[in-house]
Amino acid sequence: MQDNFCRQNRRMLRNKVLIISVLLGFFLLLFASASAIIAPPQDNKKLSGDTLRRVLPVDSLSMKPKKKKQQIDDIINYQAEDSIVFYGNGTGYMYGKSDLKYQKMSLAEAAYIRMNMDSSLVYASAKKDSTGALVGKPIFKDESNEFTSNDLRYNFNSKRGLIHHTVTQQGEGFVVSETSKITPDKMINMIDGKYTTCEDHEHPHFYLQMTKAKVKPKSFIVAGPAYLVLEDVPLPIALPFGYFPFNDKYSSGVIMPSYGDDFTRGFNLHNGGYYFALSDYVDLALTGEIYTKGTWALNGASSYVKRYKYRGNFNFSYRNDVFSEKGMPDYSSSKSMSLQWSHSQDSKSNPYSRLSGSVNFSTTSFNRNNIDNVYNVSVMSQNTKTSSINFTKSFPENSWTITANANVTQVTSDTTINMTLPTLSVASGTLYPFKRKVAVGKERWYEKLVLNYTGDFSNSIQTKEYKLLKSSLSRDWRNGAKHNISANASFSLFNYITITPSFNYTERWYMRKINQRWDDARNAVARDTTTGFFRSYNFSGSLSAQTTLYGFYVPSRKIFGDKIDRIRHVFVPSFSFSFNPDFSDPIWGSYSTYSKYVAATASHAAYQETVKYSPFESEIYGYAGAGKSGAIGYSFTNNIEMKVKQKSDTTDLPVYKVVSLIDNLSISGSYNLVADSLRWSLINANLRIKMPFSNNFTLNVGGTFDPYMYGLNSSGQPVHVDRLRWNHGKLPRFMGTSFSQSFTLNNDTFKKKSSKEKDKDKEREKRLAPLTGADLLNPELVMKHKQDSIAEQKKNEKRDLDADGYVKPTFKWSVSANYGVQYGQSTFNYQKMDYNMGLTHSLSFNGTLSPTPKWNANWSATYSFSDKKLTQVNLSITRDLHCWSMSAQIVPVGYYTSYSFKIAVKSSLLQDLKYEKRSNYGENVKWE
Repeated sequence: MQDNFCRQNRRMLRNKVLIISVLLGFFLLLFASASAIIAPPQDNKKLSGDTLRRVLPVDSLSMKPKKKKQQIDDIINYQAEDSIVFYGNGTGYMYGKSDLKYQKMSLAEAAYIRMNMDSSLVYASAKKDSTGALVGKPIFKDESNEFTSNDLRYNFNSKRGLIHHTVTQQGEGFVVSETSKITPDKMINMIDGKYTTCEDHEHPHFYLQMTKAKVKPKSFIVAGPAYLVLEDVPLPIALPFGYFPFNDKYSSGVIMPSYGDDFTRGFNLHNGGYYFALSDYVDLALTGEIYTKGTWALNGASSYVKRYKYRGNFNFSYRNDVFSEKGMPDYSSSKSMSLQWSHSQDSKSNPYSRLSGSVNFSTTSFNRNNIDNVYNVSVMSQNTKTSSINFTKSFPENSWTITANANVTQVTSDTTINMTLPTLSVASGTLYPFKRKVAVGKERWYEKLVLNYTGDFSNSIQTKEYKLLKSSLSRDWRNGAKHNISANASFSLFNYITITPSFNYTERWYMRKINQRWDDARNAVARDTTTGFFRSYNFSGSLSAQTTLYGFYVPSRKIFGDKIDRIRHVFVPSFSFSFNPDFSDPIWGSYSTYSKYVAATASHAAYQETVKYSPFESEIYGYAGAGKSGAIGYSFTNNIEMKVKQKSDTTDLPVYKVVSLIDNLSISGSYNLVADSLRWSLINANLRIKMPFSNNFTLNVGGTFDPYMYGLNSSGQPVHVDRLRWNHGKLPRFMGTSFSQSFTLNNDTFKKKSSKEKDKDKEREKRLAPLTGADLLNPELVMKHKQDSIAEQKKNEKRDLDADGYVKPTFKWSVSANYGVQYGQSTFNYQKMDYNMGLTHSLSFNGTLSPTPKWNANWSATYSFSDKKLTQVNLSITRDLHCWSMSAQIVPVGYYTSYSFKIAVKSSLLQDLKYEKRSNYGENVKWE
């Protein structure tokens, strides 16, 4: 037993030693592994004892891993339409219309985005759909760039990127590059780039192919060698370098000139200069012209605008034109100028004060010498120019109005100029001086009295252009003031007759008068001008009576049936009596006299003749008339309408329509009670008829009839004699009339619309009419009007499409004609002792033709029946070529026969990219 016990003890001791050995080996292995983690191997060499001693004392639990450098400094916002996948290595994938935003950088609409958080790299690209087209092109945007590309790589930290097939808009144009590189200085370097102003930038109609270029967004493009490509065909037009500035801000810059060649003035550069952006409200463009034979010109143009206040533009030009060369027989030199100014005020800015101006003043030779006007028929054929400036101030509290005007009229054919500078007018509203403020009972008769006052001041001159600046204000200019006071009232007599008495007083103030005397030495009238303050006045009174009579006629039912219900005749007779004294009578002091010696002739002896005259005959507001007048006036106005039965409505009640047969037929004239002869005046007649086939066509005809016969005076000239034609069995003689009528036909003329469609059109016009007055201050109305306009525009666009979604073919045309007739007295027939009648008439046409929305043709022609030929024909054709425009103008008949052709880029940035051909100025236009 003792041996067994000893064997068991030895076995237990051996197991303990084995367990201790295993535990010791395990701990040694653990320490060795810890030292290998804490102290990485050095070049794969074994650790020495010293190294081990350095490693073993280290507490591995107290060690912290070394931090890596942070690559992302801000929050990244991202989303994807399809899915988002992240991996543990810091890489993320987004699929389907993905958006990513980091600080000021954003990627949008990308079909695929891959982002590496550790390297701050992002990659985005498009993908092909089932048809093979690229969809989901990434749109990149930061503080300076915005473009669309097929794919791109971008580093958040370095701000560098590499893009393929970039499309970016810079100013008015588009830049397309196959390979581009973004640099930290916000520049884009590209190769194989395209620059175009065509909106279809993927397949542009034209572009500049740039071998290499550098783009500073919103600033400029600098390109190396470039050449022009038109419809994908390279042209032999190259540029060694190019600079394309663009800026979305208001800035100044150089205006590049255009070149040309003129037969009489030589090679030229014109319309070049500098543009000054003075402020957000006003600008200034200074341009000039220079020719090799000495001609030069300076031009200044400015536009200004103040929103909700006013807007306008101003242009001034001065020219020194030299034709041919010195020493040549056709050499000439002339100076000319032009001033144009237009100003309009917003009606909302001040409803009681308004300023407007339209000035078009130039010397006679300016249009003839300006090369820009030579082929403009409307400008060159303009014989009269008018300018005006108007200011109106009203006072609503007392109904007074002040108006100031300045007017200039030029006749270029003889250099005559009529200038009125200024005209001031003060007018009262309707004044009731005796009307009670608080009326009690019926209106008194004196309360019906109405007063009106008008005061005018004017200063004018008529002279030649070269004399205008040399004229004298006191002797050459006509100036003065006029006051007019009128009073009237209206009373009812027997409840059917309206009686209206009236009184009118006019007084004129002048600063000079011209006295006349007979100069025996010269046997002529001598005139002496006296300055000072002088007045001339006159007055008149009148009394009128008017009533209205109605007559009805029912046509015979046996003949006309019940279609015509009745015919109504409205007859308005009016009679008046007017009187004014003879202001040439000495008691009024308005006229003066001088004695004139008349030498003896074979028919009479010498005698002294007293001549009566007014010292104010040449003044601006005239003078009091000579001769007493007491006239009875008459006027008969007629209107005839017919009431026609229409189809019955749903209630079986008859429906009637009123048709106008004669809208107006009036006859008027007067009889002078105090005249010694020729007491009857001319008889005036007017006829107005509304045509039944068109509501917009109205026939207006007027004529004059003479009640007296003709005779010959002592000089053998035809004059009226005091013999009435109806006393000799003749009707009053028709003296003539003038008639002018125009009408327009277009592709909508013969389209018939139902009454419902017409009502809808009227309702639409009323709903879409521009807002005015207080409606503009109502935001709800403004918003609703805007929404209605947008909805109507979309409806029109949808209406222009057929069932398959294609644009309907349209053929728009318009023809307008104007026919003018003048029929009147021409030459005197001494055998019949009456005037012969003559007829002159002319016919003019103009029209437009648009076979497609892109083509447009305009033409005009005038035919003179007296000359029996076309006097003027003008034809112009324009074609919209998307990013280009083409135009041609031909004047085959007329004084200014010419032709011109032009094709040019629409964009103002490339306005010099054009081809222009026109007839020679010196050969095609002749001047008298």
